Amino acid sequence: MSDSPRGTRLGIDVGQVRVGVARSDPDGILATPLVTLARDLTAEEPAVPADITAIVRLAREHDAVEVVLGLPVNLAGRHGPAAGHAKAYAERLGRALDPVPVRLVDERMSTVVASRRLAERGVRGKRQRAVVDQAAAVEILQSWLDRQRRRTT
Repeated sequence: MSDSPRGTRLGIDVGQVRVGVARSDPDGILATPLVTLARDLTAEEPAVPADITAIVRLAREHDAVEVVLGLPVNLAGRHGPAAGHAKAYAERLGRALDPVPVRLVDERMSTVVASRRLAERGVRGKRQRAVVDQAAAVEILQSWLDRQRRRTT
């Protein structure tokens, strides 16, 4: 990650109901789950939704140098309605986090992979729903960190 500054990154999996948040270590090697936030769909522009306010607080608390937000791309590589929602969320989050950059990254299958890994560990049902968004955020951030490391080696 030589073209990026050293520091913590946050990974975000944004859904219609919940937002999963993960963080990396300052060296950008390992992503770990942080929290699941409820989406605040009541705040209208220019008000800042409670979930975005919480992410800004987490970014400051963890000295985040950038935020990686999952962009849902379908298996054919196209952007559907969910991608539009993610882009709008990223823009709103970017305004609140400025000057910390928000990067959109392909998150194809992240929730499926996260659900599968949780199930393999025996986490199912209500327990899985409570943490699957965090696990998806970990998948998004970890795959991005791995790609960045491969680019610089």
